[in-house]
Amino acid sequence: MTAAAPRVLVLVYASPVAAAMAGMATQLGYRVALVEPDPGLRNSAAWAEEAVGALSELDGEPDLEAADVVVTDHHRDDLGVHLRDALARPVRWVGIMGNPRHEGPHVAALAALGVGPDDVARVHRPIGLDIGSRTPAEIAVSTLAGLLADRNGRSGGFAHR
Repeated sequence: MTAAAPRVLVLVYASPVAAAMAGMATQLGYRVALVEPDPGLRNSAAWAEEAVGALSELDGEPDLEAADVVVTDHHRDDLGVHLRDALARPVRWVGIMGNPRHEGPHVAALAALGVGPDDVARVHRPIGLDIGSRTPAEIAVSTLAGLLADRNGRSGGFAHR
């Protein structure tokens, strides 16, 4: 029997969505790490298995290449820095929450940091399955289901009967 591939979830920003995702992700076998530059928010995130101020602090961690990086707040001024740092590492998947009806702020933020269009296109947005999510828990379910579908090579729709 082959060992299951490691599951690592890196949540950027301590938000209500991140807290909901962390709880569900551990039940799904993910090791959860939080990247939160604000020390007060980082220290108050008791739900995080591991909390750091920058993604670079996770360099050298085993299984970083298996990481799914999710930016859980698209209103933060430094989101471009965290996305750039994620794109520069051998992580499996990078995504950011946001409304699909308009261009996300990450596009301009990454361009301003010199990130090329091919790398900007690697950022998944919106994240998760289209289930009409509104609450943090619904967004967490949608996002984690989408990540599992992607890992398993599935579309994420209903199973055939």
